[in-house]
Amino acid sequence: MSSHSPITAHELADQLAARDVTVIDVREPMEYVGGHIAGSLNIPLSRITEADLPQGPLVLVCQSGNRSAKALALLQQLGRQHPLTDLPGGVPAWQQAGFPVRKLKGAPLPLMRQVQIAAGTLVLLGVILSQAVAPGWIWLSGFVGAGLTFAGISGFCGMARLLAVMPWNRVSM
Repeated sequence: MSSHSPITAHELADQLAARDVTVIDVREPMEYVGGHIAGSLNIPLSRITEADLPQGPLVLVCQSGNRSAKALALLQQLGRQHPLTDLPGGVPAWQQAGFPVRKLKGAPLPLMRQVQIAAGTLVLLGVILSQAVAPGWIWLSGFVGAGLTFAGISGFCGMARLLAVMPWNRVSM
């Protein structure tokens, strides 16, 4: 494994089988329990520079490749001496190559699915209440639509942040 060039899912599978690398999953624990490469360690991006990382070659993974690329850059800035690379496309690339992921029992639904369920329910509730109770309830649907539009434009989703701290989304590892 070269020190900084990306690795493919097939190359990673071969190196894992040979026990030549350690996979570090830089997603949040809630994402990790929902499906991860078997044997990977979960060290979120927010803690990667403080973590006591294993010696030897590391492959960083996330959901899309963005966070693992950021983690890679941070570790390179710190001058990590051991070989270091990431998996472009993240865990989905691993799955698309035909490799399985390990899911922990009782893992919460992915956060974006929770947002879709909550937003859809609130929009539907606003429409129903505007017809059955009072016309002003339609503003609930408008408020949710405005929030989703803002989230899409800004990249900040208040509903996702709120759902992430709910008790059913707390995972202990």
